[in-house]
Amino acid sequence: MKKRIYMRKRILLYLLLTGILFSSVGCKNEKVNNLETPTEPNFIIFFTDDLGYNDIESFGAPRIKTPNLNKMAAEGIKFTNFYAQPLCGPSRAALLTGSYPIRIGEPQNTKTLHTKLHPNEITIAEVLKTKDYKTACIGKWHAGEGKGQMPNEQGFDYFFGTPKFNGHTKLIEQSDFRCQILRNKDTVKTINTFEEMGQLTRMYTKEAVTFIKQNKDNPFFLYLAHNMPHVPLGASENFRGKSEDGFYGDVIEELDWSMGEILKVLKQENLDKNTLVIFTSDNGPWIEDGVIGNHGGSAFPLRGNKMQTWEGGIRVPTIMRWKGQLKEGDVNNELLTTMDFFPTFSSLSGAEAPKDLTIDGKDFTGVILQDKKSEHKLFYYYAYTHLQAVRDKEWKLVLPRPAKPE
Repeated sequence: MKKRIYMRKRILLYLLLTGILFSSVGCKNEKVNNLETPTEPNFIIFFTDDLGYNDIESFGAPRIKTPNLNKMAAEGIKFTNFYAQPLCGPSRAALLTGSYPIRIGEPQNTKTLHTKLHPNEITIAEVLKTKDYKTACIGKWHAGEGKGQMPNEQGFDYFFGTPKFNGHTKLIEQSDFRCQILRNKDTVKTINTFEEMGQLTRMYTKEAVTFIKQNKDNPFFLYLAHNMPHVPLGASENFRGKSEDGFYGDVIEELDWSMGEILKVLKQENLDKNTLVIFTSDNGPWIEDGVIGNHGGSAFPLRGNKMQTWEGGIRVPTIMRWKGQLKEGDVNNELLTTMDFFPTFSSLSGAEAPKDLTIDGKDFTGVILQDKKSEHKLFYYYAYTHLQAVRDKEWKLVLPRPAKPE
């Protein structure tokens, strides 16, 4: 924790001394394996919530139609051994810091169900800001709501979305909980009805498109963290009743539309070849008999679901697209994780990753650009504070664990 605090102070000092201003920055290039690879590419993480391994067409969904994600896979790489964490908060904290949740510092040095970033934790957004990146978190945050924990205090120039989840019951009427939409620190709207819940995906997509257009002349990092398909589900009128897979399918098909809008604006603004776009999920599907019913997804053919360290709870569908840089239509079986975004984005942007900070993610630049092997030797499956399994290549050791751990 001391190393993390020290490194954060170094970054803040760097920002103060250099007087960083956000200005129009042209795209510089360098040769990598005879390819012109931008040295300051844009990064977009399209992060879904509770999406199952089997919930999009390119990963086997039999009735859900996802043409935009199909096109993305045809123009990029599909990853079959990509790992997140088994629960919303820990998964988001791991993505932002590049570390297993058990390592991440939290206020009062405690561990909570949903990881709350210590104000002195360092996020990938903060590191990218040292290279003049514009940064935005649009969608679900859920990494702490206290002082020093919100997106604007953790490296993001702009925030539009929910501080945590959109609910925890199948239907919004089944709970008194109501999520709020914030723009930076100001409340814009409270979601009170089924109809309002159905507008979330469209609202986030509009904000994301606007951010891209406004920052087309700057290097940027867009963390687009959709609330869907976390319950209570919501889809706009244009998508309701359209999917062969019922309402859940409607929700996924609107997310596919959202990805299509992102890819469309990148093409319109001539940003295709300078933007690495990543589609993935925070964990597996929420399948809770008698509560979720047909409002949850499928991890087939994997075992388990959200909150479990069986493969279905932690291995997630992932696609990466970077026109002119990645192999098109490739399927990659290397073991990668959301923690790898931190060192990979640092490497590709030329930002100096914290050398005296222990992170667990590995730079996968060589994997996506040069067909190299993953640098992960092992992967550790944590649930809350418990180590429940370890993966070593094709082998997985499942450890005994208490039925109801503290």
